[in-house]
Amino acid sequence: MHSLSTLSAPTPAGHYSQAMIHNGCVYVAGQLPIVPGQSEHRVGTIEEQTVQVFANISAILHAAGSNLSHLLQVTVYITDMELWGRFNVEYAKLMGAHRPARAVVPVNPLHYGYQIEVQAIAALNEMEASA
Repeated sequence: MHSLSTLSAPTPAGHYSQAMIHNGCVYVAGQLPIVPGQSEHRVGTIEEQTVQVFANISAILHAAGSNLSHLLQVTVYITDMELWGRFNVEYAKLMGAHRPARAVVPVNPLHYGYQIEVQAIAALNEMEASA
């Protein structure tokens, strides 16, 4: 088992890794829609936040040798279930025909006023998993 870090995703602000790799899987820590390298925390629309969260997850998966099409499970934390439909439209665009297992969980306000946080588990690409 080992941790993974990439400058292409937000630097962890606490005592955790961006992701852990173990037994052919990548476990991605909860990601907020933070733009890597920017100190300003612009909230934006739920659609913009969804796209940014998955850009962060994609960057982490890429660094691990995986990608969004290898997602196995996604847990979405959302501050208002009224936003679920708008989130789901963007999510469907990003995932295409791929349909990982998913949970959407309503939560209290998130850090910096964001409305969404996503954690994920993905399989490594087969070549990476055998290395």
